[in-house]
Amino acid sequence: MDKTERLFAVMDALRRHRRPVTAAALAEEQGVSVRTLYRDVQTLIGLGAPIDGEAGVGYMLKPGFFLPPLMFTPEELEALVLGARWVGAQPDDGLGAAARNALGKIATASPEDLRDRINDTGLWPVAVWGANSRQPMPILGQVRQAMRTERTLQISYEDEHGNPSERAIWPVQLAYYEGKQVIAAWCCLRKAFRNFRTDRIVSLTVTDERYGKRRAVLERDWRDSWEWDRRNGGADLNR
Repeated sequence: MDKTERLFAVMDALRRHRRPVTAAALAEEQGVSVRTLYRDVQTLIGLGAPIDGEAGVGYMLKPGFFLPPLMFTPEELEALVLGARWVGAQPDDGLGAAARNALGKIATASPEDLRDRINDTGLWPVAVWGANSRQPMPILGQVRQAMRTERTLQISYEDEHGNPSERAIWPVQLAYYEGKQVIAAWCCLRKAFRNFRTDRIVSLTVTDERYGKRRAVLERDWRDSWEWDRRNGGADLNR
């Protein structure tokens, strides 16, 4: 890897981190010495890259950094196209449209027109339900909205035996499986984390009531709970 490629790789690494990352961690990721990493960061700063931080503390990109024209390797472009097409095959019309729009923006934000390459990657996801049997599920957009705004969902739910219940939940994660989706949420009725299959939700309303905790805190608690269950043989999101 020459110096120019290494500088781009350092910028890509910084984009992936939301919090300061140490020079040692960046150097290990890039396969270079810490001294080389320090020099690369100083070179990037000298070229105008908005990097905050210092040696011994950590580095991160300042908020609002505008991405320059995008360059993609063939594998990066294939990964983006395959991922976007998989999203487009899900019953979440909002995400599907967003994925198509994102590919369009990627194509036109690059120095070369990538539309022909995007249309001819030869990679397609295979949905188990088939294109003709796919039924849109508008509630998926409502669940995503609730997670973004940290608003409580009021749902009418039927378990696997058809028993109905009314619950207020705080969605933490939304898992997209082939053929179904599962909400991992704090259940205010049971005072515990529970999984809810979207095909068993009879009705759903996004309320004005805020979560009792920040979603970031709930997510950490949920992961701890899931790991504990997994170690003890009880974790199963696929329900």
